[in-house]
Order: sequence, then C-alpha cells, then structure tokens
Amino acid sequence: MYDYFLDGKDNYPVDWKAAEQVISFFPAVKEMARTNRDFMHRAARMLARQGIRQFLDIGTGIPTAPNLHQIVQAVTPDARVVYADNDPIVLRHAEALLHSTPEGRTAYIQADVQEPGKILAAASETLDFSQPVALSMMALLHLVGDEDDPHRIVSEFLKSLAPGSHLALSHATGDFDPEAWERVVEVYRKGGTTAQVRSRAEFARFFTGLELLDPGIELAARWHPQRGGHYNQSEQIPLYVGVARKP
Repeated sequence: MYDYFLDGKDNYPVDWKAAEQVISFFPAVKEMARTNRDFMHRAARMLARQGIRQFLDIGTGIPTAPNLHQIVQAVTPDARVVYADNDPIVLRHAEALLHSTPEGRTAYIQADVQEPGKILAAASETLDFSQPVALSMMALLHLVGDEDDPHRIVSEFLKSLAPGSHLALSHATGDFDPEAWERVVEVYRKGGTTAQVRSRAEFARFFTGLELLDPGIELAARWHPQRGGHYNQSEQIPLYVGVARKP
C-alpha cells in the first residue's frame, strides 16, 4: 500500500482496494507518504553531514530511489548502511539496496522489528556498534500495536548503540482527525496488518533519555523544510517526526 501511495509499480489488486479505502477516509495519504519520504532524505543527509557514517534502517519497504544509502553516500562515500524488513516482497527487491559506493557498504536483513537481537547480531557483520550509528524507523512504529510494546522495542535497540548514536522516527497520529484515523486503522486491521496511531505525548516517549535535535518533535513538513519546497498543504499532514542523539 505504501508503494501504491508513492505511485510505485510494485503493488497488487488487494493493495489497490485497501489503499483506495484509506484514500476515501484520508485523501491526503499520498501526500503523507511523499512527506515521510522527504523527511527521511533530510534527516539522513543532515546526520551524514554531522559525521555519522553508519545507518541501520528498519522497516525499509520496497526500494524507491533515492534510497537511504544513496543519500548518505553522496555526502560520505564510505558510509555503511544496513536495511531490515520482514516483507518477502522487499527481499525480492533487495538487490537494489546493495549497490554501494566502492568505499562504503550496504547489507540487507530479512527480519521483523520485534526481533531486535536478530537484527543487531546480523547488522554487526557490517556495522561497528562501538561507534555511533543512526537508527532509522520511518513510518514503522504505527504498525506495531501497544500489545507488542513498541517503546520497549526501541529501547532494546538503543541499548546496543554507542553514545553519539541517533534515533530518527516518523509516526502517524490521530491528533487532528481521530474519526478518520479510526477508519484508516480499521482498513489495515481488516487486511491483517496491525496499525495504531499515537498522540504527540505517546510519540515523545520513544525519545526518553535522548537529546532531541532542533526543532524537537514536529510535524514532518515543518522539520527543517527544504528551501523552495511546496509545503502549504503538507504542514497539516498528521505525521510526527523527530531526531535525537544518545548522550
């Protein structure tokens, strides 16, 4: 469905049907997907410019150029990037994620975010966890219900990261139109996918113990917007984002 919202080619009739239902409840969902993608690019580029050379991207999704490694290796050619996703469709497209610069390196892990130990063990073959790592979870945690304790999952990952590491997150919220998002969540659940939007306060908990970078927790389009960007409508997109440093 996310690929459909991005006007990609790797989606199927069952995705179209569910996606069109979501669009009927929340017409701006395609813009939301693009806004999320733009935030990922800005956050990754900023961290690379600040000297981060290792990235762990969980919930990668079907490759859509430019991918995270293309963004950061354009800034730091020797950057190392590890992707992780639990979707077998992403696995079939993973080759597109492995075209690293000669100086850098990329790798792909088939695993679920609820398996921190498995992901970290596999990622350690590419990343040096004694050095800072940027942990990226874009539009992922609203697909993890409270029953699976997403805050604990994030904490488990952060425990293994060195001081100076960063956490970058984006997350859908129902703060501005609860009724519409109740309908959207129901579409996902009827399709067999867990979904749960969260409030600003619930989102902020993911950054407990970390140092939020300016401008803190913000709507995605308002987080260091690009000059000349067309964000008049996007400013209302209900997607909270944040990037924080582990002290």
